[in-house]
Amino acid sequence: MATADITVMGAGVFGLSVAYACAQRGARVRVVDPHGVAAGSSGGLVGALAPHVPENWNEKKAFQFESLIMAQAFWRDVENLTGADAGYVRSGRLQPLADARAVELAQARALTAKTHWEGRATWEVLPHGNATWMPPSPSGLVVHDTLSALIHPRRATRALAEAVQALGGEVCADAAPQGQMVWATGWPGMVEIGGNGVKGQAALLKYDASGQPQLFADALHIIPHNDGTVAIGSTSEREFDDPFTTDSALDDVLARAHAAFPVVEGAEVLERWAGVRPRSKSRAPVLGKHPTFEGAFIANGGFKIGFGMAPKVGEVMADLLLEGKDQIPEGFRA
Repeated sequence: MATADITVMGAGVFGLSVAYACAQRGARVRVVDPHGVAAGSSGGLVGALAPHVPENWNEKKAFQFESLIMAQAFWRDVENLTGADAGYVRSGRLQPLADARAVELAQARALTAKTHWEGRATWEVLPHGNATWMPPSPSGLVVHDTLSALIHPRRATRALAEAVQALGGEVCADAAPQGQMVWATGWPGMVEIGGNGVKGQAALLKYDASGQPQLFADALHIIPHNDGTVAIGSTSEREFDDPFTTDSALDDVLARAHAAFPVVEGAEVLERWAGVRPRSKSRAPVLGKHPTFEGAFIANGGFKIGFGMAPKVGEVMADLLLEGKDQIPEGFRA
């Protein structure tokens, strides 16, 4: 590429989503990452695209809802353009309910979901049933929502990079920045503007539960990918010595997973993974004008919800960069 209209620094899911949205509109884009595609937290294992609970509605929850609704078409288009499998499935999710108070709260959320989810997804309280994949539930009841989805983070990020290239963009390890600059550099970039990084450890098991809903209990996500594996995670470590090593904290995650979901006990561990996720002070994504680089922009953050937010992030950043149309929620600004 001789010249670029947009240069994105960082080849994680946020940076590539911005580049992809801009390339779809005809912009010449360049993505630069010395570490390669999906080298940071976007190269993880879990991929839970789980919504915030449908209560105390705010702009962050509305933005995430719109993005989760967009996701199916977004990832289908990426796959059609590249022939790659992003591992996206609108799987739904099951959550056990511990006691009467939890049941009461879940039933109240079922009512607010009817309003806020606009009839495009449901949140229901259902009997536990006898299916093998159902999580044990002390109350005999579970929440089932149809908005949750799952994705294979590593495969999806690489597919997105291929989609950018298929649209004429460039993804490289080193190149001169040109045009408008967007910084999407993950947790190191977040630390530079006063945020931080939170380490997460996860595991990938050999267990075929393809087509089943994802499970959530004891703060753990159990994600049945469509390739015959199940991802389990993750920890949230504010203090850590080595960002990329796994340790006894992951052993604890596996033990809790076996207790909460006995169906996966005994499954072979195929991979242990650790990485650091970018977290802003507000926990919301940081989008728009960069707070310290004059004339530049930022798309970072999305702690734990990055893949779910990515389709909408790409859209609003492309609006801002290419059309000067600012539709970024106030709570997302640096």
